[in-house]
Amino acid sequence: MGRYSKFIGVIYFIGDLLLLNICFFFAFYVRFHLMETTYHYSFNQDYITELLFSNLSWMLLVFIFNLYEIERVTHLEKVIWNLIRSVFIQVLTISAVTWVIKADTDPSRIFFLIHYVAFFIVLILWRIFVWFMLKLYRKWGYNYRRIVVVGAGPVGMQIADYFMSDSSLGYHFVGFFDDNPHKIKCPKEMLLGNTMEVGDFCKRIEIDEIYCALPLSANTKIMELKSYADNNMIRFRIIPDFRGFLNRRVDMQFYGFVPVLTIRKEPLENLRNRVLKRSFDIVFSALVIILLFPFLVPVIAILIMTSSKGPVFFKQLRTGKDNEEFYCYKFRTMTVNSLSDELQATKSDPRITKIGHILRKTSLDELPQFFNVLFGHMSVVGPRPHMLKHTEKYSQIIDKFMVRHFVKPGITGAAQIRGYRGDTTDPRQMENRVRADVWYIENWSLLLDVKIVFFTVWNILRGEENAG
Repeated sequence: MGRYSKFIGVIYFIGDLLLLNICFFFAFYVRFHLMETTYHYSFNQDYITELLFSNLSWMLLVFIFNLYEIERVTHLEKVIWNLIRSVFIQVLTISAVTWVIKADTDPSRIFFLIHYVAFFIVLILWRIFVWFMLKLYRKWGYNYRRIVVVGAGPVGMQIADYFMSDSSLGYHFVGFFDDNPHKIKCPKEMLLGNTMEVGDFCKRIEIDEIYCALPLSANTKIMELKSYADNNMIRFRIIPDFRGFLNRRVDMQFYGFVPVLTIRKEPLENLRNRVLKRSFDIVFSALVIILLFPFLVPVIAILIMTSSKGPVFFKQLRTGKDNEEFYCYKFRTMTVNSLSDELQATKSDPRITKIGHILRKTSLDELPQFFNVLFGHMSVVGPRPHMLKHTEKYSQIIDKFMVRHFVKPGITGAAQIRGYRGDTTDPRQMENRVRADVWYIENWSLLLDVKIVFFTVWNILRGEENAG
């Protein structure tokens, strides 16, 4: 069953240290034996000291960031993000130590770079390999936990379906306990008995976890099950029914002894996450402006001016974070008209110029919005901003539409990579866009932003059906 889980952390730990030291000697060999042809450096005290602190600091970071915490429901992007953060702090730590000890011969910066670039690459590959092998190992029927679900209602059925749908999670679903067998829809062979029989069954069969999907009003029964689980070293989980809410994350905090549920957990409420996202926005938008604008803007400007009369750039008031208005910049794709602030463009809109169709199809018309990002009005990734008239309209007919304005609007977003872009005159299309945007707000991470940017570029290169 799950008794071998403790060895997984040991495998991680030994593998990490082995790779750290191998990369150290690899970097030394490359720097001073392959790149340096006139003189071979000796492995002096400075490098011995750095190797020692490198190992000690990694051991410390392992426990600070819980890098070896084994969770069965763990997303790969969380694993990678923790590694990126740890290696970054490791580099800063070693740099600080090198400066503090004031070594007579500072370790080569090229050696330092080779060491940590190599370590970062092999560490990511090592963790991905172990992550996939662990899932495969569990899929083969090893390192699993036996579980039962008390309550075979809709929520209990959903959690059971989740465990049975993916054997790589390492859960073996045994069956249900329910006091109303005539009301449930599960197969009879999956019903193990009523709630009074849970204890006797768990004594006969080695059960690792009990999932309680009873209504919270059955407080007495829930506490009896919890007490039994605690006294018999069985982990007890309560599954509250939050299916009526759009989001998937619910955060609970204790105000004294009173539990308080936050129905929508927003990672960007955290100052550190906001600083991280803003730093990414500044760096990414600055790179785009520096690398692309000098070549693209003059060409696009000439094409726009030759296609129709009017300015090169178009600005329009849009709704931003906290419902504040800002001017959103774009390349002009239409002939100058008086309906631009009221009538949304469609694919066959006669106002769109020939070059405008191309700019919209390739999303090049959005490039000036990277200045909006630098100014702080927008983010690279986030819900798309709408015209003021559309904000007023959809806020009245689309549920949770205004939740989108808890964060800065973006040049691209989760809705866009899922195909919900372009014409939004259909309320159902807008509902899907809002659903994707709210999901993004509740599940934000830096890696998610990078992923969305990647798929945005990929969709542009292959061509998008809804663009234009």
